[in-house]
Amino acid sequence: MSLTLRTISREQHLAYIQSLPSASHMQVPAWADVKAEWRSESLGWFDERTGEMVGAGLVLYRQLPKIKRYLAYLPEGPVINWFAPNLDDWMRPMLAHLKQQGAFSVKMGPPVIIRRWEATSIKKGIQDPDVKRLRDIEADFIEPRAFEVADKLRRMGWQQGEDGGAGFGDVQPRYVFQVPLANRSLEDVHKAFNQLWRRNIKKAEKAGVEVVQGGYQDLAEWQRLYEITAVRDHFRPRPLSYFQRMWTALNSEDPNRMRLYFARHDGVNLSAATMLVVGGHVWYSYGASDNIGREVRPSNAMQWRMLRDAYALGATVYDLRGISDSLDESDHLFGLIQFKVGTGGQAAEYLGEWDFPLNKLLHKALDMYMSRR
Repeated sequence: MSLTLRTISREQHLAYIQSLPSASHMQVPAWADVKAEWRSESLGWFDERTGEMVGAGLVLYRQLPKIKRYLAYLPEGPVINWFAPNLDDWMRPMLAHLKQQGAFSVKMGPPVIIRRWEATSIKKGIQDPDVKRLRDIEADFIEPRAFEVADKLRRMGWQQGEDGGAGFGDVQPRYVFQVPLANRSLEDVHKAFNQLWRRNIKKAEKAGVEVVQGGYQDLAEWQRLYEITAVRDHFRPRPLSYFQRMWTALNSEDPNRMRLYFARHDGVNLSAATMLVVGGHVWYSYGASDNIGREVRPSNAMQWRMLRDAYALGATVYDLRGISDSLDESDHLFGLIQFKVGTGGQAAEYLGEWDFPLNKLLHKALDMYMSRR
């Protein structure tokens, strides 16, 4: 297949995404408005024979301080046929185009899963003192074609850093936790929860915890809980304006793209979460909770409601986003994987992020700048 690449309109881009079963929420045209500090462009790949669009990518450009050169970033993209035998025919025109646009380096995150581990395998691994990381456990599913993709990229000159390489961007998680919903009943999903999860959901119900959906006007209340969480978990919170922009941008593209949930008890909001929807893929995106009311298990109640809503939307997967690959109980991120494993889903490992230095000197300078930050 001979391919050409050109800039496309947002309308063309959105129509292409809507024709697919799903794509990353970071590859929809509206994500460009969420990342307002980056310049953006929608790219389309076309089959020269038929003129049909066969791939798309959202590129974010971040300018280097003081010079008119850019880092080009395709988060969790581009959306192409990664298993095509002629991967070079897809990458070559993209790199040529990005170089023309003034990019000195390209960073992308192929949405390709290499391995999956079932919750039961991870639980066994956690109990084994010799197991320190997910990779130490034999995977329940391996995608051999993913290794071929990695080999092809390396041969083309793409590089992968140990931690995903240098990046101005929000470097995306390599390991995520997902609950598959396709060809399962809600009863199956509930049965797969571990005992603690089922007990906590029951506890919340008994205590009268109610889970409600919020709107734009409730984002300030979301922010209150989110900032409490940031202090407790030692991270720098995003400002309220970020979530307002996200809500406006994503929901003007598709009214169902972003949702907000609150779990409340006796009229007090105890936990909150944002949810994102693209086709059959639903993400639990950001979560927040108060320091009080934990004994009524608001977070379990909220996740169960979100899972049921995702199921009602016809989702094939409910994605709990990033986890660390560490299974060491003394690791501060261990609690996160423990919480997510309780849903009985699967850990998935993506191919990770890849860099292509178009200008080796500037790419190296960026690497050094990032490591000093």
